[in-house]
Amino acid sequence: MPCERAGSHSPQCMCCGGARLMGPAGASWLSCNRDPNACEGLKGLSEEQVRICQRQAEAMDSVKRGAEMAIEECQHQFHNRRWNCSILQGFGKAVLQGTRESAFVHAISSAGIAFAVTRACSRGELEKCGCDRKIRGVSPEGFQWSGCSDNLSYGIAFSQAFVDNSERSRGVSSSRALMNLHNNEAGRKAILSHMKVECKCHGMSGSCEVRTCWKVMPPFRKVGNVLKEKFEGATEVQPKRVGSRKLLVPKSSRFKPYTTHDLIYLVPSPDYCDQDPHRGVFGTSGRQCNRTSPAMDGCQLLCCGRGFRTAQAEVVERCSCKFRWCCSVKCKQCRHLVEVHSCR
Repeated sequence: MPCERAGSHSPQCMCCGGARLMGPAGASWLSCNRDPNACEGLKGLSEEQVRICQRQAEAMDSVKRGAEMAIEECQHQFHNRRWNCSILQGFGKAVLQGTRESAFVHAISSAGIAFAVTRACSRGELEKCGCDRKIRGVSPEGFQWSGCSDNLSYGIAFSQAFVDNSERSRGVSSSRALMNLHNNEAGRKAILSHMKVECKCHGMSGSCEVRTCWKVMPPFRKVGNVLKEKFEGATEVQPKRVGSRKLLVPKSSRFKPYTTHDLIYLVPSPDYCDQDPHRGVFGTSGRQCNRTSPAMDGCQLLCCGRGFRTAQAEVVERCSCKFRWCCSVKCKQCRHLVEVHSCR
């Protein structure tokens, strides 16, 4: 939410309220301060990340927006799971565990920053980049490439330089670093592999005698959906020495080799049922559940067999709406009781 809308003291307004946004490696990233000297005061950044921040201070607003998008998308995708990505204090700890949840967080965070920087380029918000005008000429389908294509190559390059650096600084011999670097790249590829073509027709009375087209990124929700599918099919891996190189290979021979688009993880996830602050697990006690659902949001699975409580809650909704000429809709407020179920 922009600061002018949220208010200068809103906790949601990272840039005006002075709050700091936690990144996937536990780093707190600069929100809206474009002062290069402010980069040195950020916790959790590697030396190279500080230098990137100083050289491209204007891009740090996009880094903040991308990280916010990643957190919001994570919460959307996991809102009905035992681990619901909703408590930021535990976000960093979940990342440090090498689980498939960690894989998703790294992928969506890397994608979010690439997405936000690319969008800032297309909107002319950054001095060092703009639209991608390299695509020119006539396509095999017969349309003319033109307009302002999203400069995803710049956004990906920035994400690689900034996000991946914290892993490279740990050394590529670390299994955790290899895992995180792979998942960072898988997140960016989720955008790249789903780029769309948009076109505009030209001609008499919209006859579309000539079409000019350009490439745009998919909606970020689409990226989140793709990565959630990759999360469900993530491959458990283990380190293996091949010559002088250390690689991550599937732990079971029954698993097919993973691709650069897939997510990988090193250790199985906890069940997330019971609170364990040391591992960043907050448990499911008190979470609302769906009594009739057999899926993960159902009371049986979400509550881990502990049972659930049922209470009455009053809901206020608009009702008896009537259209009034001209031009408004007038509604009444209806109140009714609903059953709310929460895990024991």
